[in-house]
Amino acid sequence: MAKVSQPDGRPEEPPDTAPATVTTTAPTTTATGPAGAPVAEPDSPAAEPDARHRLTALQGLAALSLDAMASVAYGPESIVLVLAAAGSHGLGFTLPVTLAIAVLLAVLVASYRQVIAAFPNGGGSYAVARTHLGRRTALFAAASLLLDYVLNVAVSVTAGVAALTSAFPALYDDRVGICLAVLALITALNLRGIVDSAKAFLVPTAVFVGAILAMVAVGLFRAAPAATVTADGHASVLADNATTVGALLLLKAFAAGCSALTGVEAVANAVPSFRAPATRRAQRTEVALGVLLGVMLIGLSVLIGRFHLQPVEGVTVLAQLADASFGHHAAFYVVQFATMVLLALAANTSFGGLPVLMGLLARDNYLPHVFGLKADRQVHRHGVLALAAVAAALLIFSGGDMNTLVPLFALGVFVGFTVCQIGMVRHWRRERSPRWRGKALLNGFGALLTGVSAVVVTATKFSEGAWLILVALPLLVLTFEAVHRAYARIGTRLGLGRLPEPPRRAPSLVVVPVSHLSRLTAEALNAAVSLGDEVVAVTVTHDTPEDRPATEALRRDWELWSPGVELLELPSATRSLGRPIAAYVTGLTARRPGTRITVLIPEAEPAHLWQRLLQNQRGAVVAHAVRRDTDAVICRLRFRLTPPARMW
Repeated sequence: MAKVSQPDGRPEEPPDTAPATVTTTAPTTTATGPAGAPVAEPDSPAAEPDARHRLTALQGLAALSLDAMASVAYGPESIVLVLAAAGSHGLGFTLPVTLAIAVLLAVLVASYRQVIAAFPNGGGSYAVARTHLGRRTALFAAASLLLDYVLNVAVSVTAGVAALTSAFPALYDDRVGICLAVLALITALNLRGIVDSAKAFLVPTAVFVGAILAMVAVGLFRAAPAATVTADGHASVLADNATTVGALLLLKAFAAGCSALTGVEAVANAVPSFRAPATRRAQRTEVALGVLLGVMLIGLSVLIGRFHLQPVEGVTVLAQLADASFGHHAAFYVVQFATMVLLALAANTSFGGLPVLMGLLARDNYLPHVFGLKADRQVHRHGVLALAAVAAALLIFSGGDMNTLVPLFALGVFVGFTVCQIGMVRHWRRERSPRWRGKALLNGFGALLTGVSAVVVTATKFSEGAWLILVALPLLVLTFEAVHRAYARIGTRLGLGRLPEPPRRAPSLVVVPVSHLSRLTAEALNAAVSLGDEVVAVTVTHDTPEDRPATEALRRDWELWSPGVELLELPSATRSLGRPIAAYVTGLTARRPGTRITVLIPEAEPAHLWQRLLQNQRGAVVAHAVRRDTDAVICRLRFRLTPPARMW
C-alpha cells in the first residue's frame, strides 16, 4: 500500500473520533482573489465567523488573569510572614524582596510576549518545548502546567471561601459544600463559553483592581494609619527570638512571594481563544496583566513599610492595609468583598488555559482525543468537565482547607517557566531573526531566574508537601506516554497514514432481533431489506410455562403477517437475552466467512426524556453482547415516538 505522509507524523484524524462522512478540503488561496480582490487573511476578523465566541483584550484580562490578580491578596502576606521570623527589622526587607519579584515578573511578561508571537496556536511552554527541546521535556512542561492549573482551581476556591467564613464564622462547618457550589458555578459559566465567563467576571475584576489601586493611592498620602481596628486585640506573629536577616531567609521570602506569579503564563497558553488579530490582542493582554500586577504588588509593599505593618493572627495583611488607608468604613468592606469574590473566581484562569493545553495534548495523541473536541461556542467541554472533577476531588480531600493545598502550589508553574525560557533561547538561535541576540539574552536571563526560583521553591517547600508534586510529575509523563503508545498501536492496526485497498462488495446478511409484532418491527424489517441481500429475524425463547403463550402468539402472528422474512427461534435455557443472539451470529460467521453480517437492533425513542426510564433496555443488552463476542456490524434503529397532536 502506498504511504500517505503527514506533515507532523500524526494521523489525519483521531482513530476513535473520525466521523463517518466524506469531507473535501478547499485549495489554499493566496492573499488576492482571481480578479485581484483581497482575500481575508487567517488572522483577520473577516476570517472568523465565530468571532463573538472569542475574547477581546479586555475580556481576556478578565478571563485569564484572575489567578495572577488575586495573588496580590496572598503574595505580599506570604513575604511578610516569612520575614516576621526576623522581627520588625526583617519586615523592612519586604519592599526589596517584592522588587526582586517584580523584576522577575517583568522578565516573564516580556518573554511570554515573545512566546505569543512565536507560537500563536497556544500551548505556552508545552508548544515551545515540543518544538525545540524534544518530546520528553515537552511532556514534563505539560505535566507541570496541568498540575498547577488544577491546584490553582482548588486553592482559589478555598481561599475565597476562607475569606467568606472569616466574615461569617457560622458557615465554617459548611465550607466544603460552599467550595463545591462555587466550583459548580464557575464550571457552568465556562461550559457556556469563555466569552460568557469573561463578561460575568469583568465587573468583579474591575472592582478589585480599582479598589486596590485606590487603596494604594490614598495610603501614599497618609502619614499614619487611618485606623487599626482590624488588628486590635489580635496577637502579633512576630518572632520573640528574632533571627538575623540572612540569605536563606530572603530566599525563603522570595520563594513564598513567587506564588504571586502563577497565572502569568495563562495568556500564552490560550492565544487561540482571542479574536483576530489574536497575537496582538494576547500580547496587549499579557502586558496589561504585568503592569497591573507589578503596580499592585509594589504599591502594597510600599504601604506595608509606610504604616510599619506587623502581621497578626486571624487578620490578613490586605485587610490591615485597607483599614490603614481607608479607615474602618464602607471602602474597607468593598476591598474585603471584592477580594473574597476575586479569590473565589480566580479559578477561571485554569478553565481558560488548561482545556486548550489538553486539546493540544490530545491532538498529539498524549491524551484521549475527546479532549480535543470543541463545542459550538469554542468550548473544550470535556477538558472543562475533567478539570472540574479533579478539582472537586481535591476540595473534598482537603476538607476545604487552603493550608493543605498551598504548599503544593507554584512549584509546577516554575518548572514550566524554566522550560519555556530555555526553549525560546533555542528558538531565537535557530530563527536568527532581527535582534535575535537581545531576545535570546532576555530569555536566557529569564531561564536563570526561574530556574533558581524553582530550586528555591522546591527546597523550601519540600517537607511541606512539594514532594508530592515531584512524584506526580513523572507519573503524569508516564501516563502521557502510555496513551501515546496505545494510539500508535491503534494507528498501526487501522493502517493510518497508508492508502487502503479499493472497496469491494461482499454478500450481506442482516439479523434483526424481535420480541413481538409492532410498527417498530415493521420499520426494522423495512430497513433490513434495504441494507442487506438476505434478512433473518431472530427471537429468543424460554421453555417455561409463563413464556410459552407469548412465544406461540408471536409464531402465530408472524405466519399471519407473512413478511417474507424467516423468523428463527433461538431457545435459551436461562433468562439470558444477548448471549443466544451473539452465539447465533458467531455460528453464522464461521459458516459463511465471506459474508458481511449486520445486527440491526430496533429501539423506540420516547418523545420525552423522562420516559426513557420506562424502557426495558433490551436493545442495549443485545448490542453489548454482540459487540463483546462478535465482529458483526451493529446498527441501532431509532424509531421516534412523536407525541399525539393536542385537541383544543
